[in-house]
Amino acid sequence: MSRSIQALAYARPSALTTEGGTGLLGLETSGGLTPVGREAHPQFFAGFLSSPQAAARGLLAVADVAAARYYQRTLRASLDPVVTAGGDRLRFESFSGCCGVYARLDVLPEGLDGAYTGHGTTNVDVNNPLREALSRLSGDEPLHLRVGPDELAVTTLDGPVVEKKVPLPDRWLRGFAESQVITAAFDLRAELSAAEAVRFLRSLPRTTTTAGSGAGGRAPLWVVPAGRTLRPTTRPVPGAVCLPGPERLAALQRVLRHATALRVYGPAGHDGAATAAAWEVAMPGMRLTLTLSPEPSRGFSGEGAVLEALAGDEAAADADLVSVLLSWEPRIDIADLAAQSGQSPQRVRAALTRLGTAGRVGYDAADAAYFHRELPYDAHRAEARNPRLTAARTLLADGAVHLHAPAATAGSGTATVRSGERHYQVREAVGGVLSCTCQWWADYRGRRGPCKHALAVRMARRDRTTTAGPTTTAPSLTTTAADSTAAAAASGDTR
Repeated sequence: MSRSIQALAYARPSALTTEGGTGLLGLETSGGLTPVGREAHPQFFAGFLSSPQAAARGLLAVADVAAARYYQRTLRASLDPVVTAGGDRLRFESFSGCCGVYARLDVLPEGLDGAYTGHGTTNVDVNNPLREALSRLSGDEPLHLRVGPDELAVTTLDGPVVEKKVPLPDRWLRGFAESQVITAAFDLRAELSAAEAVRFLRSLPRTTTTAGSGAGGRAPLWVVPAGRTLRPTTRPVPGAVCLPGPERLAALQRVLRHATALRVYGPAGHDGAATAAAWEVAMPGMRLTLTLSPEPSRGFSGEGAVLEALAGDEAAADADLVSVLLSWEPRIDIADLAAQSGQSPQRVRAALTRLGTAGRVGYDAADAAYFHRELPYDAHRAEARNPRLTAARTLLADGAVHLHAPAATAGSGTATVRSGERHYQVREAVGGVLSCTCQWWADYRGRRGPCKHALAVRMARRDRTTTAGPTTTAPSLTTTAADSTAAAAASGDTR
């Protein structure tokens, strides 16, 4: 697995202290981006929390996910949460080490009482002593929150005194991007009251998922709205929402005593196959959301939702233009961006998807809107090393793609792609969906994005449309059952 080492430098450890009878939660920041550029220790907020206990437990839940692996638990992984200041709110984000759970705590304007909330994104230090102190926090006495060093500390800092070096896998970066793109297609599927939310979440099994789950092991769980609650079922009936690995919602237990509602978001439809879903616990002035991958053993990094956006040069150019117009908005108005950029709303959406792959925007299902943030990592590396995208570009560069029909012929285009010693047929169905005769398509039927062969064909057609060059033809070739043995390896992808 490709990975690098991420160095996080803090001025001092984050801590929960008491000064003059008032609690002070000081969250220290590492290097991050702000409207004035990169800063070593940006300041984002100084004020009070409206619901101190709920905020403390929500932050612990985000840290729980950052330190967890819900699959292959013997491997350790932990990366400090990311905080984004959007001018009126704070968002704390994390991703599990197994790439299958995304967590976000949104502290909304009504949850903050401060004169100023900044703009920018950075990591925040959440160390073990701080976790223990937050766990012991009781009562609703006033709690002062400081995100970033205070003014006195800024003037006296001689350099970082706390440094953490943690592995940063490419899969983690790709998963962060994929989860945002997938969530953008979610709708609100169910909403429960506080009492029903507590009753339902506490009734879920907490046993560890076996290694075979979703791949021959235990079948995924589904839930169906039933009156004022949710009814578990093992069948993907119409209207059901997938809940694979319900033990992965364990972090929500941290905040149940403060819950005012439970909302579930998922895709509008499914074909019976497991899907991702987002589970949001609303609290006074804030909300905690966990987004689960379709299977505990299947991380977001291999879902392929971003590949179409990465394949075209047009979306890249649009993304460069749109990125200049972003300014850490907590809710991105697509119509406003379209007017400013001179692009259609559809092209702006494609550009935002492209920016999401670089960690430059996230998606909030509750607001049904993107928000601006800049992950403090080299997120472009995830795009450059995406295995299917890299393989598709190699096929195109090697002249392995042969188009048979004009690209303008909707629903009838075919192509042959040579991959190693085999040839695969790629066909376009009505609606522009590309199918392939490789094993990847046979296994997933497009549910995890295009295979490398279909992606290479898409790129070849865009290139031909741009250059208006002659059509390359080749005789129709058909793969045989013998191709299946090596096709999985030929797909060039992992989770």
